[in-house]
Amino acid sequence: MQIQERRDGPINQGMTFLALAFRPFFLFAGIAAVLLVGLWLLVLMGKLAVPAYYGPHWHGHEMLFAYAAAVIAGFLLTATKNWTGIQTLRYWPLGGLALLWLLARLLPWLDVPGLLIALVDGLFLPLLALALAFPLFRSRQPHNIPFVFLILAMALGNLLIHLELLGHLQGGMAMGVALGLGMVLSLLLVMGARVIPFFIERGLPGARVRKWTWVERLAVPSILLYVLVQLIWPVTVLAGVVTAAAALLHAWRIGGWYQQGIWRVPLLWVLWLGYALVVLGLAVQALAGFGLIPVLLSLHLLTVGGIGVLSLGMMARVAIGHTGRPMQAHPVMGWAFALLVLAALLRGLMPLFWPEAYLWWLKLSGLAWILAFAAFVWVYLPMLIRPRVDGQPG
Repeated sequence: MQIQERRDGPINQGMTFLALAFRPFFLFAGIAAVLLVGLWLLVLMGKLAVPAYYGPHWHGHEMLFAYAAAVIAGFLLTATKNWTGIQTLRYWPLGGLALLWLLARLLPWLDVPGLLIALVDGLFLPLLALALAFPLFRSRQPHNIPFVFLILAMALGNLLIHLELLGHLQGGMAMGVALGLGMVLSLLLVMGARVIPFFIERGLPGARVRKWTWVERLAVPSILLYVLVQLIWPVTVLAGVVTAAAALLHAWRIGGWYQQGIWRVPLLWVLWLGYALVVLGLAVQALAGFGLIPVLLSLHLLTVGGIGVLSLGMMARVAIGHTGRPMQAHPVMGWAFALLVLAALLRGLMPLFWPEAYLWWLKLSGLAWILAFAAFVWVYLPMLIRPRVDGQPG
């Protein structure tokens, strides 16, 4: 697999910020992570009203279809250029896609028709899929083409949500959130499986990860089956069994990747631990399927922990590599990674043991999340807006 940055293409020093997709979308994702959770805490404290169009569903929708979608767009558009050797969106076309994402975040706060909000927000993922499809189909890479269909499935989930909000589909919200969450998890796990073992072997002298053919063959189908049962038979014994099986399979998988030396390298342990938190989140969600814990509590370990930690680790690692810097995390980022892990445990586990302090766990988790992503923005903003330090394009 081609992971290294390609050196082709002219350098446009005046548009560095739009030279590759990771630059605007990782920065937007970091800022969105801070603002979305900060604003949500104000809503919970009664100091702010959510946008009328989304109502109480605003937080969940935006964390999936704003924050996570921005991370995925930045990663896949950048990676596709490396995989195919074909230039993906940059400069004004990339700026247009980024502006569309930004407009979809702002419109709900304005006095505009709901249909306009739905159209603007609903366009982003299909256009992203189209931008990925052109180089992937042209280069004839069948093993990468499924990314296009995963993005389209995520777009379908977003469409279901908007159809309910517009009054055209009862039950669309629950199905759309389940489908969107499932596709985000699928995309992050597929991308993680491609890069985490590679990064571990490359980053630790003498490291050799273990892989089992049967585990690799079942890894993606197990997650897709998990998504299917969560869509059709959520909170059932069947959902509990399927989710538990997926958790065990992926626990076996990351067990083969583990190397003791990862704890010396923050850019490695955050990725491994992020994947591990997905596994833990699946295990806890399996308990919800068996009726042992509330469903809402089970989801936040999976989202704050799995999606949050894994996506932050991937953004941190990719941005360093694609700006030509030595593969070493800024000292602040080690603390940021730890804070985000703490946020996941406070939000996903502590309410299970001390439910009477639920609001305190929620606020402390939100504060830790905000500090972690604020640190990311502070450290990475100069990298993302300035040219590569090695003078290469991108």
